[in-house]
Amino acid sequence: MSESMSVDDSELERIRASRRAEIQNQIESQAQEQMQIEEQQVVAEQEASVLNEAMRTILTPEAKERLSRVELTRPEVAQGVKRHLVNLHNQGNLSVPVDDRTLKAVLVQLNSNRRESTIRRI
Repeated sequence: MSESMSVDDSELERIRASRRAEIQNQIESQAQEQMQIEEQQVVAEQEASVLNEAMRTILTPEAKERLSRVELTRPEVAQGVKRHLVNLHNQGNLSVPVDDRTLKAVLVQLNSNRRESTIRRI
């Protein structure tokens, strides 16, 4: 009887060790995923900081106000506009400061690429 208990005990210990290793691997992968997410957040925050700093020099106060309103409703569009303006500025294709009228034109130009959808009643 003691021999069968020792076989059962060794089997149970093997299962426990396997489960501990599995849990350890899960914990390590979760920690790695968390580190990657945090790194991505840091990079995104740094990019946003750089873009916001550039907007201070590129835009007039009225244009900054318009862009901040756009950012409240459509942050992805505002981010795209900021990147576009910085790229134009870096290439030398943009006269600084950009006024509200020019910003409106950029917004219209970038939104014209979007597909228009209409709803028709039948």
